[in-house]
Amino acid sequence: MRDPFPLPAIPALSDAVKPYADKLNLTGLPFHVHEVVGFALFYTFVQTTVSPIVSKALFPRFYPTDRAKKANWDSHVVSLVQSVAINCVALYVIFFDEERKAMDWQQRIWGYTGASGLVGSMAAGYFLWDFIMTVTHLDIFGVGLLAHAVSALTVYSFGFRPFLNFYAPVFILYELSTPFLNVHWFCDKLNLTGSKIQLYNGIALLVTFAGCRLVYGTFQSILVYIDMWKAVHTGPDASYVAAAYGKNGTMTDPDLTMMAFVKGTDPIPVWLASIYVASNVVLNTLNWHWFFKMISAVRKRFEPAKKEKEVPLSARGGSEKSDGSATTTAVDVLQDARKRRNTLEDLTPDSEELREGTIQ
Repeated sequence: MRDPFPLPAIPALSDAVKPYADKLNLTGLPFHVHEVVGFALFYTFVQTTVSPIVSKALFPRFYPTDRAKKANWDSHVVSLVQSVAINCVALYVIFFDEERKAMDWQQRIWGYTGASGLVGSMAAGYFLWDFIMTVTHLDIFGVGLLAHAVSALTVYSFGFRPFLNFYAPVFILYELSTPFLNVHWFCDKLNLTGSKIQLYNGIALLVTFAGCRLVYGTFQSILVYIDMWKAVHTGPDASYVAAAYGKNGTMTDPDLTMMAFVKGTDPIPVWLASIYVASNVVLNTLNWHWFFKMISAVRKRFEPAKKEKEVPLSARGGSEKSDGSATTTAVDVLQDARKRRNTLEDLTPDSEELREGTIQ
């Protein structure tokens, strides 16, 4: 399947990047750099223009004016837009890219389709925006998130070798839970903590997180480990190399052969496979850790707060029935809501842990 936004979109940009891309062995980057930059600019536009206008129009009482809170709010809007958009594109590529479906293990490692390249470009563009956003708001988001943005951008750049281009749409589906995570965060900010909306959204969050990250993600990780084990010991067939460069020795059009970027019959470097496997294992381990934290946090959110035995109800503005049982007061409800409200603050994307948990 071809890239719907192919070159030459911005020839000057591609030509400027090519020497650096060749030096870093990112051969596919000049074919997609206009998309990486374009998506980064699009996310910046959403952050600086779309989010303030729409948020003020829909939620004038809740949209913050404080610099830190505003940056956090706007970044969640960008995350929501990005996760919905990239999930739709990734699912479309997985279901409708017939060339991708027919790939053998060598093509899954070294192969390329323009559509999968687009998915990788959307992810790289997002993390380029995330890197710039974190640098310009370092006092708000901290060094930890800056390190995450750098590592995520680096790992997604490997796809432009190309490397594991086949798996780009697969692991992007980790983001299927992210829209629900952002909705949960906005429920807190819109005073909908403990509401039915947040309950139903919380159920959807847990189901999608478990399904796409724990079950589907772990299974796909095993498959990619198997492919990389073969690729570390065996390079691509010579027939693929011959097809990539043709009779005159020039690179074949990537839209005409999936192995157009193959340069030789050498196996993949061990360091490259090691970096990928290490990042994948760390992320999968964190996914399980986050999932159990989410279950605990969601349960606390909707369980009644424990009664304070040492403080008489009358001292808190309540009363007792004739049979000695207590009546619920507005103060009790407010206290319960406050206790529930804070249970997921560290889990939701204030800390960016889950929103950004997509390093593959």
